[in-house]
Amino acid sequence: MAKSEEQHLKRGLQNRHIQLIALGGAIGTGLFLGIGPAAVLAGPSVILGYALAGVIAFFIMRQLGEMVVEEPVSGSFSHFAYKYWGTFAGFASGWNYWILYILVSMSELTAIGVYVHFWWPEIPLWASSCFFFVAINALNLTSVKVYGEAEFWFSIVKVVAIIAMIIFGVYLLVSGSGGPDATVANLWNDGGFFPKGLMQADGKGGYQGLLAAISLIMFSFGGLELIGITAAEADKPEKTIPKATNQVIYRILIFYVGALIILFSLSPWKSITTDSSPFVMVFESLKGFQFTLFGKTVYFTSLIANVLNLIVLTAALSVYNSCVYSNSRMLYGLAEQGNAPKFLSKLNKNSVPVQAILVSGLFAAICIIVNKLMPEKALEVLMSLVVSSLIINWIMISVVHLKFKHSKELHQEKTKFPSFIYPVSNYICLIFLTGILVLMWITGMKLPVALMPGWLLFLYICYLVVKRNKTN
Repeated sequence: MAKSEEQHLKRGLQNRHIQLIALGGAIGTGLFLGIGPAAVLAGPSVILGYALAGVIAFFIMRQLGEMVVEEPVSGSFSHFAYKYWGTFAGFASGWNYWILYILVSMSELTAIGVYVHFWWPEIPLWASSCFFFVAINALNLTSVKVYGEAEFWFSIVKVVAIIAMIIFGVYLLVSGSGGPDATVANLWNDGGFFPKGLMQADGKGGYQGLLAAISLIMFSFGGLELIGITAAEADKPEKTIPKATNQVIYRILIFYVGALIILFSLSPWKSITTDSSPFVMVFESLKGFQFTLFGKTVYFTSLIANVLNLIVLTAALSVYNSCVYSNSRMLYGLAEQGNAPKFLSKLNKNSVPVQAILVSGLFAAICIIVNKLMPEKALEVLMSLVVSSLIINWIMISVVHLKFKHSKELHQEKTKFPSFIYPVSNYICLIFLTGILVLMWITGMKLPVALMPGWLLFLYICYLVVKRNKTN
């Protein structure tokens, strides 16, 4: 029997929610603190890497956007894979996405504990992680509008932080207050835009440095596909989804490329280490900076570390908040397809999939325990699986979109929000993502690549078990 209207997900996400969710998906701890390793490998050319990865991310967003505007349903690309590619594709894409963000939830909850520990070292890491685990899940259990509001304000904090750093960076460059090392020439000094000596001790580097860094850079854009998950609960998705999707490319240029150009100009890139970033350096530049407010001199020195910690904590909370939301909706969509237990498709009076949230939360909590009890090698394997899952996710979106378009063309149907330069953009994305796998293997990141066939085989075995149970 079909569900009544009251039993379906409600469209409680307004345009401002969708806009900030799309933007927040591209701004996480990876941008604030994760640039260091990529910058060490590529130097200033990491800016070009973010621009290239941003274009690929935009292509994938447009492909997914075309599908979700046409059919704004729960489960997003799992639904499209199931409908246009086949039952296994739908099963694999949905569960791959779910386990991906369970693992991301684990890492973000651990990071949250570390950030809280900065202020209150007497509080155990597990205690603060558990507190925010309960708080964020409680928010998502109320209504989709509460999730949207929380993500809206989390994203506002991140956006304001980046804009403030860009403005202050420009001020330091233009006024000369940044010191003798602050100059645009830093973009090509110390070996040029593609500096040498980044890959090996014998001096080989240049473009190799950028190629090695591109795989690290690409993963910073993981989460942009969240906009597809929101489609089933977006108010007027035919208007809000295209608007949010089209603005992604401009926001990437401003918040990633624009910010990095300013920040790399403030100090020689060789001062960056794997555990620092240009953003950290801007805050460090605030030491000793002062201004007069109401006749009193205000110093930034004591605020620097606290402000940075607040920003990265907000970024981690934002990512985990989105993980809870997206995982529950993916489980709900899988249950609707018959690829997950049926009880996961039940909604409460506010049209929230409570069981799906609780089950996802249970597995995320198990991951926290595993992270605490098992050696660091186990965590390394789990995070390598995240890398594998991300690549599978993006490849499947592009392939499913090709099949989606082929079906529409056979039926001579025109879509409301055509993707950019189809099918060229699809092939560009597939070649680019395949190239990343090759680069990962060549540059020593073999474990994530080696895990992919085994992970797909495991999903196929699970699929056969589920299919057999359906027929019995």
